[in-house]
Amino acid sequence: MVRRGEFCATLKKVRFCGILYVTNDSFKCYIKVGEPMGENKTPQELDFERKHEEYLHRIRNLRLIDDNFMTKVFEDKECSEFLLQVILDRDDLTIREVHSQYGLNNIQGRSARLDILAVDEQNKAYNIEIQRNDRGAEVRRARYNSGLMDANITEPGDRYDQLYETYVIFITENDVLHDNLPLYNIRRRIDENAKCFEDGSRIIYVNSQRRDNTALGKLMQDLYCTEPKNLHYHEFAERMEFLKYSKEGEEKMTDVIEEYAARKAEALAKEAVKEAAKKAEEKEQANRIELAQGLLADGMSIEFTVRHSKLTEAEVRELASKLSA
Repeated sequence: MVRRGEFCATLKKVRFCGILYVTNDSFKCYIKVGEPMGENKTPQELDFERKHEEYLHRIRNLRLIDDNFMTKVFEDKECSEFLLQVILDRDDLTIREVHSQYGLNNIQGRSARLDILAVDEQNKAYNIEIQRNDRGAEVRRARYNSGLMDANITEPGDRYDQLYETYVIFITENDVLHDNLPLYNIRRRIDENAKCFEDGSRIIYVNSQRRDNTALGKLMQDLYCTEPKNLHYHEFAERMEFLKYSKEGEEKMTDVIEEYAARKAEALAKEAVKEAAKKAEEKEQANRIELAQGLLADGMSIEFTVRHSKLTEAEVRELASKLSA
């Protein structure tokens, strides 16, 4: 039998990780076993654990629609291949290579970074972009990406008929083209006869607001899930499970969280600047009003008060009417 005093002394050496149930006639307790008790940890260790928990919490809350997490998921060849198979309704599509955050330059040196660039076995090239902000999915942005792909995936001396067939695919959080379609397939055409002008370039907008029970609709549902078990497609579920719940996946997510933290810090800094400017303007306006009230009380004219207080004439007249009421 374990004496209570001996048992309590032993607790200080135990590591917390599961549940241990101990009982005898006079003593019952539940304890966790696995991590050292907090009283034996340094402030630095406790701070590290707190930050690590925050880090894991952020990872667990990421969705496929979040662009940084999306790039980590779809840099996996199987995932990007399946995504394209569903969007293009092509079970025969096979990806040969895939790159995430792929940088391209035009001849003037202006660059763009593609979320995902994939090439299939037939040398068709696919740029996949997740866009939560409507401005990032502007139609001329799609045209620009298409031109960059043409300029960068050909070699000097290639004939024009050797140009890759290219697809620029924007998966958008909102229906940016406003026709409530699940998919917008865009090609050039000849106006006079309405025939397609087959130059090998395609632009596709995928509306993630259409989340029905079609294959594409289920894929759109998956974009908004945080837990692998809730996904329809095992190809995505396995990748999400790996990135969110394995040690190796956690290491791969480090740069995603760092970028997330940097963006959040930048947003907070911008918000602080805006708030400070707003408060400064409110204080300045209050000073102008106070000055105008004093001038009007001293019998100064509307014109004089406007000129010296920097208020508008309408604002000064409103103050004058209140003072005379």
